[in-house]
Amino acid sequence: MSPSRRARWPPWNPARGEDGSATLVAVGAMVVLLTITVGAVYVGAAVIGRHRAQAAADLAALAAATYLVDGAAVACTRAAETADAMHAAVTDCAVENLDVVVAVEIDVALGRLTVGPARAVARAGPIQAR
Repeated sequence: MSPSRRARWPPWNPARGEDGSATLVAVGAMVVLLTITVGAVYVGAAVIGRHRAQAAADLAALAAATYLVDGAAVACTRAAETADAMHAAVTDCAVENLDVVVAVEIDVALGRLTVGPARAVARAGPIQAR
């Protein structure tokens, strides 16, 4: 009898049908971990973008409040210059009595992928005495 026709013992091995199943489980686990990692990176980028937008709004509002004595137009121009220096764009600038309210927007990106815009609003002005 040739070696290829020799009967195998045992004739049927239940473990033989599961060859490679651990590889599939490992690949599935890697896909899940990669998905979680990519999601965490996107969330981290969004949080960092939000903090950058808030910092830009705060500084722009303070700059506008500093120049409010020269008029609302000068104050809002100074806010736009300050926000531009922080790579942000002023979407709204309003003067309410002695307060300046500035809204800014920053584009958040991960390399070539765009996460989306981050927006923030800040108010600056004198403290109200009670």
